[in-house]
Amino acid sequence: MVTIRLARGGSKKNPYYYVTVADHHRAHTGKFLERVGFYNPTARGKEEKLRIDLERVKYWQGHGAQPSPRVATLLKEAAAAPVAAAA
Repeated sequence: MVTIRLARGGSKKNPYYYVTVADHHRAHTGKFLERVGFYNPTARGKEEKLRIDLERVKYWQGHGAQPSPRVATLLKEAAAAPVAAAA
């Protein structure tokens, strides 16, 4: 089964997560199929906190990928956020 989950990066006491599509048998920080976004829970000021490519997530969900509970809440948050206008 393919899952959409978080892979931890960053340093000690400064987490940074990548939203990845991976086989559920793989380690959380191991090999993945595709990186579809990131989540920075410690973002401050004008730093970007969350970016997810919703088109790719829909593609993977159409092929049977299941999001983890935390990623499901992040997907709802990303879908509700206004899209920045291209200049």
